[in-house]
Amino acid sequence: QVQLVESGGGSVEAGGSLRLSCAASRNTASAACFGWFRQAPGNEREGVAVIRFDGGSRGGGTDYADSVKGRFTISRDGAKNTLYLQMNSLKPEDTGMYYCAAGPWRSRCRVTPSEYNYWGQGTQVTVSS
Repeated sequence: QVQLVESGGGSVEAGGSLRLSCAASRNTASAACFGWFRQAPGNEREGVAVIRFDGGSRGGGTDYADSVKGRFTISRDGAKNTLYLQMNSLKPEDTGMYYCAAGPWRSRCRVTPSEYNYWGQGTQVTVSS
């Protein structure tokens, strides 16, 4: 069982930046997919960014939703068991509850919520125009 706790959300103006963090409750050194997802009121949960971890100190590929490419960066600090999402040039449409998630290793991790089985409680991001 892995518990995930997000932090770093808040309210910013359009064009601003935030960095989200997701701390894992235990060593997540085994190979897996990790990701950030978001959900706005009335909308389905959607994938934002994912990263593949190949175990040990080996990182893998990343993938992003088209809407955030070039603005968001996902990364992982294995020593701290922490996942990050750096969000730059934020837009009002980025507003929502952001969740981190972990799922089984795949050769290609995808921004598909159903492929992840551990979820955090979420952190709110609000971007004003």
